[in-house]
Amino acid sequence: MSLTVLDPTHETIAAGFELAPRLASLEGKVVGFISNGKEGTKGFFGHLERALREEQSVADVVYRVKSSYSAPADPHIMEEARTWDAVISGIGD
Repeated sequence: MSLTVLDPTHETIAAGFELAPRLASLEGKVVGFISNGKEGTKGFFGHLERALREEQSVADVVYRVKSSYSAPADPHIMEEARTWDAVISGIGD
């Protein structure tokens, strides 16, 4: 009997990146939520949006859902995310 081991990673070599500078405040900022589309993100993001609006005075919250829960965010979502001040990505498992 043989055993096959699969590699679940999406990229063969992950691209490097630099962390964005920390925001001093979320007041007046636009926060984007990127969901994997599973049911569990709806309640969590709804609660988080209320907290951000009431406690942090964010200007707006934008919701986007990936076309596939198991793949990276779609290029058009990533391009739009450049216009947001902060991004929260979540899974609903």
